[in-house]
Amino acid sequence: MMKRIVIMGASSGIGLRTAEIFALTGWHVGVAARNEGPLRALKEMFPTQVEYEVIDVTRSDAPHKLTELIRRLGGMDVYFHVAGIFSENPSLDLDKEVAVTETNTTGFVRMVDTAYHYFCLTRIKGTIAAVTSVAGVKGIGRMAAYSASKRFQWNYLEALEQLSNNKRAGISFIDIRPGWVRTPLLDKERKYPVSMSLDHVAPLVVDAIERKIRIAVVDWRWAIGVFFWRLIPGCLWVKMPVKVSRAVKRIPRPAK
Repeated sequence: MMKRIVIMGASSGIGLRTAEIFALTGWHVGVAARNEGPLRALKEMFPTQVEYEVIDVTRSDAPHKLTELIRRLGGMDVYFHVAGIFSENPSLDLDKEVAVTETNTTGFVRMVDTAYHYFCLTRIKGTIAAVTSVAGVKGIGRMAAYSASKRFQWNYLEALEQLSNNKRAGISFIDIRPGWVRTPLLDKERKYPVSMSLDHVAPLVVDAIERKIRIAVVDWRWAIGVFFWRLIPGCLWVKMPVKVSRAVKRIPRPAK
């Protein structure tokens, strides 16, 4: 039987690239995002395997639209949540902080809970996977809302896993924690340390989902970094001048 995966946040970056990989390897793929263009193009590439729905995770109608997408797909074995936004915001611009929080926490809960209820109601022993981030290790001043939202996602998945086990629902959970990935989320005018290409990251993400790795730090360099990062005492961490990125140096072109 062909497996069915729904990917939320599939219009660019990790979501779009993994959707392509899953479709190429024979999965039925439901894709959703706010931007319809890339979803429609994916449907045109794989007309018999892909279904799509335009969904904004911050809107109250998002659960209904997800349920409709699952119906058109013929069911769901894996829900993969990639939707999220990032902001490096040392000035604590309120609009940016609230937008990150609404998308990465409220939107996350809205969609992951919908998937959880679907598996419970249908008694399918499905999988809920999500791209979180290594940024959840500690609060990062220059990206306060983002790092806090990722820690929230870690804990929420853990809480749902406990709930599933208590109810014997049989749902599997996968927490994929990448470091910096060169996607449209990142500012092209800035450089980020140990950044990785989509071509490198996407196959690792797909492998983690297919093997049902509970917590997958992507990649090995970040896994080592996270190990030592955790060892920094909180009293020392809050005094450290942590830099997230640096501006790209532009070499001026000679005048003609």
